[in-house]
Amino acid sequence: MAGFVSAYPTEKAEGLVTRDCSAEIERFNLARREKRGHLKRSLYSNMQNLTCVLSPEVPKQNYVAGAPLQSDVIDGQEGVLLVLDVGILDVTTCQPMPNALVEIWSTNAFGDYGSFLRGATVSESNGIAEFQTIFPGFTSTSANHINIAVHSGSSMTSSTSHNGQLFFTDKWTYIVGMYPPYDQNTHTWIFNDNDSNYAAASQAGFDPIVDLLSIQDDWPQGIVGYITVGINPNNKVN
Repeated sequence: MAGFVSAYPTEKAEGLVTRDCSAEIERFNLARREKRGHLKRSLYSNMQNLTCVLSPEVPKQNYVAGAPLQSDVIDGQEGVLLVLDVGILDVTTCQPMPNALVEIWSTNAFGDYGSFLRGATVSESNGIAEFQTIFPGFTSTSANHINIAVHSGSSMTSSTSHNGQLFFTDKWTYIVGMYPPYDQNTHTWIFNDNDSNYAAASQAGFDPIVDLLSIQDDWPQGIVGYITVGINPNNKVN
């Protein structure tokens, strides 16, 4: 398994300082997959990048302040169940970061935003923030993604250290999109390579793709997505 290099913004946010966290990240991610028995069941021939820093910061889009404190954000929306396992890594120490408030928000199966599919939860002692949501439907404005904001502390009043987007492979979006209710989505699908935010997030070796694996080898019953977001808790963004 190849090593990977994390990066984080400098205090002036003008560049990136690299730090090799590959050994720590490998242990972090393998432990998460072993917990669920997920090591090989995937559409990928091998495990995707073990960490992801979405750089540069992506301005908040379709954001509603005051997200409810809930890890289950489904709110009655139909779609393919997605258990989203977000690992928060402090790249200044190469260690998982507990007590960081993580917000997510995304579209429903029809590609529309609303008061649904929004929520926030605090990363546990192992640095994991886990959400129950659905695989999002694509919009006409960007590649298929889930929005994320990571705070430096455990409350909404703590500063935000990262705003970003978590993407999916075009293959997953295509496959899920063939089934109801996703097949009723009337938006125009934008491929990853045609989205400027995806292009920016993929620079310098970063991989903003969520690693998806089927639940019990039957993806229509649900999927589990893994991604590790490296942040500098001293960084402050709007």
